[in-house]
Amino acid sequence: MSNTDGPAVRAPREVCIPVPSGGRLWAERSGHGSPVVLLHGAGMDSRLWDAVVPELARHHDVIRYDARGLGRSTPPGEPFSDIDDLLAVLDHFGLRQAALVGLSMGGETSLNFALTHPERVTALGLIGASVSGHVWPRSPELSAYATARREQDPAALAELELSIWAAMGRTAPGGALIEAMVIQNAKRRVVSEQHSSEGPHAEAHLGDIAAPTLVVHGDRDHPEIGVIAEQLVTSIPDARGEMIPNADHYLPLRTPELLTGLLLAHLP
Repeated sequence: MSNTDGPAVRAPREVCIPVPSGGRLWAERSGHGSPVVLLHGAGMDSRLWDAVVPELARHHDVIRYDARGLGRSTPPGEPFSDIDDLLAVLDHFGLRQAALVGLSMGGETSLNFALTHPERVTALGLIGASVSGHVWPRSPELSAYATARREQDPAALAELELSIWAAMGRTAPGGALIEAMVIQNAKRRVVSEQHSSEGPHAEAHLGDIAAPTLVVHGDRDHPEIGVIAEQLVTSIPDARGEMIPNADHYLPLRTPELLTGLLLAHLP
């Protein structure tokens, strides 16, 4: 496999990528330069990056895709691994290495992938990232969220997703798209999470991350995301942290210009 050999991909091009255990992932490739893969969070899809891709693609070969069962990707019918799916994406595009930029669950997948396949990762951008193995504090809202996931209640899950993670509301930048993504993916998420296999517990191995790492979170995200961000900066060698004002968990749609600037300064 080559890294960036061949003609540069400039205009957005949509593809469907076969993945292990059956099914296909919807993906889009645009721009030119060193490769960057964008990974969205749970209950979202790749539209999360709509306001970031145009400028990022002026400098990089940008790939974004819908995780298994979400957006335009096919639902799983048996257990699957987000790590294996990401590997399938890189292999499909012939990328020996790429930078990974992931939000929330996408950040967790990026970390797990960097621990499992360190030779494939040139840099990490962790945005409002979760970390496998992290023990979340107890609270009424998080308990209700966990119950909705456990009871596979799409309506309750969507309502709680918006109230907890999109706390700035519909009138804030990107609000209408955030609401649409969450509602449209609620049922799909319930199906997908039934089949998702757990990755490695990255929290205990953050010191093994070798890729240059940028950690970003919004000042209006859930407080525990700030705790995790501090842990990532402290535990990952030479990691750098940034807090963006006026942004909740959906930071790429709330403050896309600020985020894109940070990513362009960090990515190789």
